[in-house]
Amino acid sequence: MTGRADLRLGITDVAPVVSCGSFSSRAVVGEHVPITATVFREGHDAVAANVVWNPPATPGKRATRPPLVRMAPFGPEPDRWTATVVPDREGLWTYQVEAWDDPIATWHHAVEVKVEAGQGAEDLANDLEEGALLLDEVQKTVPREHRSAVAAAAVALRDTSLELTARLSPALASSMTELLHAHPVRRLVTRSPRYEVWVDRVRALYGSWYEFFPRSEGPVVAGRPTHGTFAQAAERLPAIAGMGFDVVYLPPIHPIGTVNRKGKNNTLTTEDGDVGSPWAIGSADGGHDAVHPELGTMADFEAFVARTRELGMEVALDFALQAAPDHPWVTSNPEWFTTKPDGTIAYAENPPKKYQDIYPINFDNDPAGIYAEALRVLRVWIAAGVKVFRVDNPHTKALNFWHWVIWEVKKTDPDVLFLAEAFTRPAMMHQLARVGFTQSYSYFTWRTEKQEIEEYGRDLAGTAHYMRPNFFVNTPDILHASLQFGGPPMFKIRAVLAALMSPTWGVYSGFELFEHVALKPGSEEYLDTEKFQLRPRDYAAAEAQGRSLAPYLTMLNRVRREHPALQQLRTLTFHPVDNENLLCFSKTDPGSDDAVLVVVSLSSQHTQVGTTALDLSALGMDWSDRFTVVDQVTGDEYEWGQFNYVELDPYREPAHVFAVRRHTPFG
Repeated sequence: MTGRADLRLGITDVAPVVSCGSFSSRAVVGEHVPITATVFREGHDAVAANVVWNPPATPGKRATRPPLVRMAPFGPEPDRWTATVVPDREGLWTYQVEAWDDPIATWHHAVEVKVEAGQGAEDLANDLEEGALLLDEVQKTVPREHRSAVAAAAVALRDTSLELTARLSPALASSMTELLHAHPVRRLVTRSPRYEVWVDRVRALYGSWYEFFPRSEGPVVAGRPTHGTFAQAAERLPAIAGMGFDVVYLPPIHPIGTVNRKGKNNTLTTEDGDVGSPWAIGSADGGHDAVHPELGTMADFEAFVARTRELGMEVALDFALQAAPDHPWVTSNPEWFTTKPDGTIAYAENPPKKYQDIYPINFDNDPAGIYAEALRVLRVWIAAGVKVFRVDNPHTKALNFWHWVIWEVKKTDPDVLFLAEAFTRPAMMHQLARVGFTQSYSYFTWRTEKQEIEEYGRDLAGTAHYMRPNFFVNTPDILHASLQFGGPPMFKIRAVLAALMSPTWGVYSGFELFEHVALKPGSEEYLDTEKFQLRPRDYAAAEAQGRSLAPYLTMLNRVRREHPALQQLRTLTFHPVDNENLLCFSKTDPGSDDAVLVVVSLSSQHTQVGTTALDLSALGMDWSDRFTVVDQVTGDEYEWGQFNYVELDPYREPAHVFAVRRHTPFG
């Protein structure tokens, strides 16, 4: 026989729990974290539950028992209980669910039922004394200022000179009920296992990312682009900050290999001036701990990081564990790579794609050496001011390596975040999140139809306790067909979906200029991709001529900052609307009354009309309530209810972004 013999009461289906407690669930500072459990017992006596919510240990300070966080029944399922906790600092929190016999609730129910049945004081003699004994017990634990009231209620229960109602009133008063709820009598206390919650800073959940290549920020001289520097790239930062972005993501900034260097559009032959792929890391100028000499020096990079912070943003740096054929590692540690039977080192392949300029690392060869070097490299860039790493292709490396290196970094730098660039199978993507990745790229780019968007959104909200998506509308690798052929309205539509469905979203530079030309039909590669050549852009001229989406992106990021509801993932809810080309969803903020309701067209070509059938309970309202919605895009106001007519012309405005103002018909 197996199992726990100490489980006097039933506690099952505790959440949030990741892999039966093998890994920590996740939250951020200030996030409202729901803790749920099924709690039950034999018989008819009342059962209650609470959460023991323990903060991270403080060195040199003795831990004290935290306040009692009572759970309450919720939802349609019987015996399901919930409580909300809010972490106020970073680090490793823990929680337990405690179930217990609640004699006060049992007593309250018994007395109320007997009084309603017409029983008198003589019939309730034992009940009255039992209540008095419970109050005697409570009096020993309540704060001193409440003890006299509890004692008086016990005296009243025992006072046979009073009418039954007068004897019961002090014990059943709402103020006494609240006091007894906060200071219960707990018997047969049964505890669940202790579970972990790793709490990150807010940027782990909420942020707007902007990706650009510093090397493309050089001037155009005599019609030819020149290689940019960190100093020149810093001149672009005020415009990025002005659009409301929080994170500036840079592709690898290291020396680029010259052996097997790729030419424009990934050709196998190069011409003079071809700059190669930043992901082909390493040359005679250094490896992963060095800066590409044409970008500048380490001091120049640190100045770029400092300028980014001055503007209220931070830098995310690509961490790509692979090497060009002339990377120093190839000479110093050839055992870190895979050698083929003919003696050559295997280059990267993802058939039919071939990457002759990149050697993947073999994590089965000298794992101790590889692990140590990877950690050393990360700490070089952390020391330079980087607190966010976008990890390239983590699904092609060992899971135990990621679990080790991420938590080694967290030991000394708990505020460092890791984004997994893993467009891979769901099982691997989710496991990367479980073992420690802060965020993950997602399948959003390929979700374009209403049903698949809704299903995917629900899946992400349901796994928000460990997996946080980052919705990029485009990347240097991905130009989806919807952007190739949807025109400017589709760029708006995809930006609305990414920015408002996910608390973290991102764009790759050129999106705001409606760049949409693919390398060839059926390809998701950009023509003249920036991965292999310089791509200077005249953002100011495009905006002056009205050919820029920058003002729209600025508006979306402003709305995201003004509405804490849009900084949440767990509260994402979809609402029915009777048109397959109209999508309706809402978000609420548990810490305030903020609610945002979005209706967006999925068609960039034709006007769409439909009627919503809102789930008003998800907005904290009753089915008959009326309320005002204020469009954050146009400023228009409407009075809405459960059913509402919607009409969206994508050439005028493809989405309503409504701030919800609750009221009642006669309020």
